[in-house]
Amino acid sequence: MTSVGRQLGSVALRYRRVGTPTRRSIAARQGPSVRWRWRRSERQTPPPTAAVGAGQAARRSRLEAVLFLASEPLSLRKLAQSANLTDATEARTLLGQLRRRYDERGGAFQVEQLAGGYQLMTRPKFAPWLRPIAPMEREIRLSAPALETLAVVAYRQPVLRAEVEAIRGVACGEILRQLMERDLLRIVGRSEELGRPLRYGTTKRFLEVFGLCNLDQLPFWSQLVRATRAAEPDDSLSLSAASIADSADDVADA
Repeated sequence: MTSVGRQLGSVALRYRRVGTPTRRSIAARQGPSVRWRWRRSERQTPPPTAAVGAGQAARRSRLEAVLFLASEPLSLRKLAQSANLTDATEARTLLGQLRRRYDERGGAFQVEQLAGGYQLMTRPKFAPWLRPIAPMEREIRLSAPALETLAVVAYRQPVLRAEVEAIRGVACGEILRQLMERDLLRIVGRSEELGRPLRYGTTKRFLEVFGLCNLDQLPFWSQLVRATRAAEPDDSLSLSAASIADSADDVADA
């Protein structure tokens, strides 16, 4: 080899030595134990898709915990704040996933949309077993006059007391007061008529009791008539004077 060749070889060797060592060259010099540690760390590092899936599952679990402890329906915004989610859109997406999971495995729970929010509830088929152990204070019993008064207010709100009494044909002041005490009715304003009488409307508790998301879900009169005719004889639709008198006598017991 000429002198020029030896000089070029020495220069190439120096550059090779001062260059940045590769992981393979380091592992080759330090032995098989280092290579094994690198391979093990590579296997333990989760792929990006798995990390994203785990994060979504954690957020879904937080949302499920919030629903489990909530004593009333919560809005999407409130759910997002309580579960530390990004926004209401993410809360809606995770709620849809929870619903599908409950339906697929036929669990005892379901996510219901009512009273302007969402709540975790048991399925209706378990009611016979749960009713004996359910808190009695949550059960609301209404007499027929109270139900009639509540129905008039629900469909005609905001409505005056005089309008309710004109429809029912009896005094309704005491029933309206009792329905307000049970948080089913509330005062929504005053009329511009003489004396500025009060106007009545339903509450959020009313929607919860009857399983409604909003007032738009109230059935139409035609639907009620068809359901009643299907369940009862035709002559049961006519109210006699005696039944109206009985309703008037039951006002004090509503």
